[in-house]
Amino acid sequence: MLQKCEGIVIRGTDYGETNKIITIYTRELGKVGVMARGAKKPSSRLSSSTQLFTYGTFMFQKSKGLGTLQQGETIDSMRKIREDIFLTAYASYIAELLDKSTENFERNPFLFEFLKQTLFLLNEEVDPDILIHIFEMKMLNVLGLHPQLNGCTVCGSTDGTFDFSIREGGFICHRCFERDSYRLHISPTTVKLLRLFYYFDLNRLGQISVKEETKKELKKVIDAYYDEFSGLTLKSKRFLSQLDNLKGKLT
Repeated sequence: MLQKCEGIVIRGTDYGETNKIITIYTRELGKVGVMARGAKKPSSRLSSSTQLFTYGTFMFQKSKGLGTLQQGETIDSMRKIREDIFLTAYASYIAELLDKSTENFERNPFLFEFLKQTLFLLNEEVDPDILIHIFEMKMLNVLGLHPQLNGCTVCGSTDGTFDFSIREGGFICHRCFERDSYRLHISPTTVKLLRLFYYFDLNRLGQISVKEETKKELKKVIDAYYDEFSGLTLKSKRFLSQLDNLKGKLT
């Protein structure tokens, strides 16, 4: 059965001398794996549309296992992302996080739209650190993880000074600090942003400027939470960290 979908290429693997196996996250079907025969040939009509991060329409023979790609039409090649090693690293992390967090044929048009918006903003050179932190916070629901961000996870209080407790799974207020001596100290701005990133609509993202110190706090909390609860190991995360260290030395 032929199926036409709007999708984004999130993974690609060479298969033999001329073929590729690509994973497409689609609006209509969720995550789909397809064989693109001859796509490695420069002259192939599938060559451009099967590039990583390409947003387009795809026609494929659907099956329970690996489908066969018949046609691909590029809508946006995400050229800036693919030509910039740093942006490529951020996009690769976003794509791998989505890939590892979802099963094949789990339809989620809201998640597709969120992925598309995130890559578009990354391609437009919106702050990549902020974009991946928003993406990470939004993906927690997909993973079935629900940190307590509305108030203190111990007493429920919504006012006061807050830190983040990995052990308790969310914010912890100053009245309950003694419950977790290993809590992560964070600023009121970081508290606000963690809550904002978890709940808000990416469509509403305007010009946002975040201090480097706040970014470090966001990264510390999100990384620790994922390490404790997600069970994910992402190669792209390690590469991104290496690039961040390199970027820090260059600036």
